[in-house]
Amino acid sequence: MNHVSVNQRNSEHYIWSEVCDGWHLLKTPNLSIIQERVPAGAGEQMHLHSVAQQFFYILSGSAALEFETETIVISAGEGFYVPPNSRHCFKNLSQEEVNFLVISNPSTAGDRTNI
Repeated sequence: MNHVSVNQRNSEHYIWSEVCDGWHLLKTPNLSIIQERVPAGAGEQMHLHSVAQQFFYILSGSAALEFETETIVISAGEGFYVPPNSRHCFKNLSQEEVNFLVISNPSTAGDRTNI
């Protein structure tokens, strides 16, 4: 096994929701760590993961995690746990971009139902 540090430059990049970026820092069937960037006013649609549990950790900026009955605002240095089967969506309601980590166990690949 080669030991290599990971960063945005050497990680698999993807674009989601047309204007948001993601970098797969770790991508295995059992564990996914993604760094994402969401511009001001952007976000995703409500969805759930049947199996995967997730932890969102804000590196810079602030964001809203919307659930069916409440919205949680988290800022740099804060995180939030989302258990399986929780309808949720991540939105940047601020005027600045937000950068964060989303850690999923197991990976969310094939485990997303849009609401």
